[in-house]
Amino acid sequence: MPSLSILRRLYRPSDLVTEMSLKQDFQPPRRSFSPSRRRRPLGRHLAGALGLALVTLCAFLLFSRGPSPELEARTSPVEITAPTVDSGLPKPVVPPAPAKPFKRELRNLVQSGETISALLGDYFTPQEIHELNKRSREVFPFTKICAGQPYRICTTDGEFEKFIYEIDSDEQLIISREADETRMEIEPIVYDVETELVKGTIQSSLFDAVMEIGESSEFAIALADIFAWDIDFILDLRVGDTFQALVEKRYREGKPAGYGRILAAQFVNRSKVYHAVLYQDGDGHPSYYDESGRNVKKAFLKAPLSFSRISSGFTMKRFHPITKTWKAHPAIDYAAAPGTPIKTVGAGTISRIGYTRGNGNFIEVRHRNGYTTLYLHMKGFARGMKRGKKLDQGQVIGYVGSTGLATGPHLCFRMRKNGTPVNPYRVKVPAAKSVSKKNLADFKALANGRLAVFELPESAEKTARAEVEEGVPVLEKAR
Repeated sequence: MPSLSILRRLYRPSDLVTEMSLKQDFQPPRRSFSPSRRRRPLGRHLAGALGLALVTLCAFLLFSRGPSPELEARTSPVEITAPTVDSGLPKPVVPPAPAKPFKRELRNLVQSGETISALLGDYFTPQEIHELNKRSREVFPFTKICAGQPYRICTTDGEFEKFIYEIDSDEQLIISREADETRMEIEPIVYDVETELVKGTIQSSLFDAVMEIGESSEFAIALADIFAWDIDFILDLRVGDTFQALVEKRYREGKPAGYGRILAAQFVNRSKVYHAVLYQDGDGHPSYYDESGRNVKKAFLKAPLSFSRISSGFTMKRFHPITKTWKAHPAIDYAAAPGTPIKTVGAGTISRIGYTRGNGNFIEVRHRNGYTTLYLHMKGFARGMKRGKKLDQGQVIGYVGSTGLATGPHLCFRMRKNGTPVNPYRVKVPAAKSVSKKNLADFKALANGRLAVFELPESAEKTARAEVEEGVPVLEKAR
């Protein structure tokens, strides 16, 4: 009986199909094969069907989950960058950003002995400074530059731009260079100004009262100058006297820079109320007037010194401490610290100036209506004092000293009428010109608004100060 392997080689399914196609009447014997041989082809076909079904099931499960992110990433479009082609042309040159100019400001005080050449010698040639010096005579002579005054030098990239010298608290000299031109001019100093109400009570002196409320001596002197024709701040003050003032306070670069104008003031001395309101009558200079429009300025000040004490009064019989003799003393002695400024009590002309053994350094001033005043024992004279010089009322003429026959620093002040000694405190002099009738109504409207602030309670003062600048009566609005 042939073996199983031989039969498999002899009867392959492909051969059987081919042979059946050639011989349609071929009928294989039914008993040529064993039962086991006939069942094998069925098992093989069954396995193939199961495998195909398994592959189909796997494919269905795979595609039903959606595309794999990995496959999507792999199949995403790829950006293709074209290669840079060198055209052979030169690349455009991008200029660098311009450097910011370096600005510098030097601030300092004029030192003793410094001249304009020392201040500006690094920026101007000697010839240029010589030309500036000649031009300054018509603007502000460089010889008037004082030690201790502030100045600034502004430069840009090391090149001179501007020199600013503060002449005083109101004006400044400016030297500037633009291109090839150098300019020189005087300009006002610009401040931020706030109006405030200042008030105080006298306990010992005006100076001490001002210090106690946090203000400076500058304010005390300005307030004393306003009422100097009516109140002697040496003799007349009493404990309990009060003062109020609407004053401009200046600020520069956010810092306090002194005081501006006192717009209105009130002083209660010995229960008597004095008022003063600043007003410009027409084209004249601003002056102070009382609530009725009368000028508070008189022909003579009550005293030639702002703050001192009287050491000896007007008398026709006094024992002289040096000569040890009794003699008339038709004068008033003001004891004060050496160097205290002395002011002329009225406008006039210097008739005599010099030195004598008894009077020391002295000045005699001739006034209108036959009056003369003398100022003795001075330490020295103010700059520019000479015979024939015209003086304004309140102008400083010298400084307290102890020259001549004097036991200590003081001012001996004398007044004469047509050559006869008179007591300065008993002289009645007329007031200066009052507000004109043309402007009197305008003045009273302004005065009422400002003076009403002094009568307001504390809670209303802030509102009132905000409106007083326009001269609006604030009493009703503040209520």
